[in-house]
Amino acid sequence: MTYITGDTHANVDDVIKRIEDNNIQKGDTLIVLGDFGANFFLNVRDTIFKDRLNELGVTIFAIHGNHEARPQHFEEYVVKEWNCGKVMYEKQYPNILFAIDGEVYNIDGKKTMAIGGAYSIDKYYRAFRAALYMMEEFTSD
Repeated sequence: MTYITGDTHANVDDVIKRIEDNNIQKGDTLIVLGDFGANFFLNVRDTIFKDRLNELGVTIFAIHGNHEARPQHFEEYVVKEWNCGKVMYEKQYPNILFAIDGEVYNIDGKKTMAIGGAYSIDKYYRAFRAALYMMEEFTSD
């Protein structure tokens, strides 16, 4: 079964709640239409996010948004075939797949082209807020 959501913004508890609330099972696919957040903070928080989601066994197919780094900017990501198209993933997270712009995927018998991202007028504001949050997290008692 395939499910679609979006704008999870690196909130792993929210993603897990969406999976549990909809009884999404191992072997199902959750498509995240932008701002997934797996490469949002570019630190250990991203690793924790990916570790927790990968453990569930649900295939997550993310189309990049405008508030996260692109997988092609990281050496850890490799390319493989998935549903008649190419995706990027990290070998330690085989259930977390990232669409490649312009690729056509066959999802539940329907051809779908992935075109992710956009320009965000608040991108730098969000990055600044994330940096402040990180400073508070590591400097508080």
